[in-house]
Amino acid sequence: MRELNEKLSIINRVVIHPKYRTIGLGGKIIRETLPLTGTPYVEMVAVMAKYNPFAEKAGLQKITEQKPVESLLAIAEFLSRAGFDLQLLGSERYVSQKLTALSQSEILQLRELFIKNRYPRFEKEFAVSRHQPFGNSSNYNVSIQDADSTKMAKRAKVLKQ
Repeated sequence: MRELNEKLSIINRVVIHPKYRTIGLGGKIIRETLPLTGTPYVEMVAVMAKYNPFAEKAGLQKITEQKPVESLLAIAEFLSRAGFDLQLLGSERYVSQKLTALSQSEILQLRELFIKNRYPRFEKEFAVSRHQPFGNSSNYNVSIQDADSTKMAKRAKVLKQ
């Protein structure tokens, strides 16, 4: 651990106020901070890097990109065909409004997709109570069948992440 700490620094987040985005400030902060770390390696996990490669522009090298989870793609494709803007899945309000516009058969299809394409974070999100922080597999199907549009909208956020 000592050797790892001596050789590796981690950038957890770079957050720029929306008013100051697109002017290269994120890259400038990284470029000017790297020499101050005192370590030969710097790791940065950047979810938004595929949309804005500011870290690469600042001199960091992209090592890998996490591939989308296949089970999530099936649900995302269904939502896309149903007229959802996948970029807005992070908005519970947007998703909730779109869900209420779906037909009953589309809602049933969506529920079946959540059941068929089981994903660990879904189990957590569909947990029956807060006393089950990681969900309960036996209650998973029932909790999806009983979820209203508000609960389904909260769960759709998993697809956005």
